[in-house]
Amino acid sequence: MRFRTATFPTTSARPTLRGMTEHESAPPITRRQAILAGVAASAAALAASPDDADGQARARRAARMPVAYLPHGGGPWPFVDLGFGDRRELDAMASYLRSVSAIGPTRPRALLVISAHWEEPVPTVMTSSAPPMLYDYYGFPPESYTITWPAPGDPTLARRVRSLLSQAGLESAENAERGFDHGTFVPLKLAFPEADVPTVQLSLVRGLEPRTHLAIGRALAPLRDEGVLIVGSGMSYHNLRAFGPRAAPISEAFDAWMREACAQPRAEREARLTAWANAPAARAAHPREEHLLPLMVIAGAAGDDHADVAFDGTLMGLRLSAIHFG
Repeated sequence: MRFRTATFPTTSARPTLRGMTEHESAPPITRRQAILAGVAASAAALAASPDDADGQARARRAARMPVAYLPHGGGPWPFVDLGFGDRRELDAMASYLRSVSAIGPTRPRALLVISAHWEEPVPTVMTSSAPPMLYDYYGFPPESYTITWPAPGDPTLARRVRSLLSQAGLESAENAERGFDHGTFVPLKLAFPEADVPTVQLSLVRGLEPRTHLAIGRALAPLRDEGVLIVGSGMSYHNLRAFGPRAAPISEAFDAWMREACAQPRAEREARLTAWANAPAARAAHPREEHLLPLMVIAGAAGDDHADVAFDGTLMGLRLSAIHFG
């Protein structure tokens, strides 16, 4: 394909950016005319601004990404047959996780994942442009350690995360070596099998203090208007020593409390989540709360959005839920 090079006449009357020639000049504008023109423009802007502002707000709300707290299951399932769980339960959870790619108004431009499997002294963000895999489990078949999910990283998003945390008065750090742990690559390999959405992981903060994680979520909320899908990856029941049908009543009691807490208006929701350890069967469901804390980040980022139970299922008879906001 050939492109024609544009040329201008060599005469001194060349076109200018104003659409006039250099020999032409606009009639002079008096000071009074300039003042009147400015007043008219300001009046027009003021008259239009309420509708424009409302329209822009509606457009932002329509384009805003939801936030999601989801269960990531056990180990490398469903990519390796682990020989546990009812097939119908596992298929239902996998089907839900596949649907996560379509929960927003548009395809996300990037993913920010808070995984239960990474804790640091301060919130720490992955900065690699090509994160490796981190097989943070043990005792599984050899094929469990050959799973791949080569999603690109997003150093620009990582910097944005740190900037937002700093603006909220929260110290942060970065890690250029960290890879995707199974809290990220298992659910997202189902949701985004092509691994074509830039993805960044953010750590939990050691000590697992609920208020801290709610504050992190509030700081990160602007990302929702920037095309970023924020995902909290954990489990609403996580007591591996009592994982089985006998613990079903415990999982049901805690899950019911969690759903009710998330359904409250923002202030009440955050108050209940902060005091989660007082919930029915709380410590029986979560002897250590690292799989619950991603919910705190998601709830903080949710703002005034209402909660939806996006997945209501079981694993080995234990109740598990996914909660979306927005």
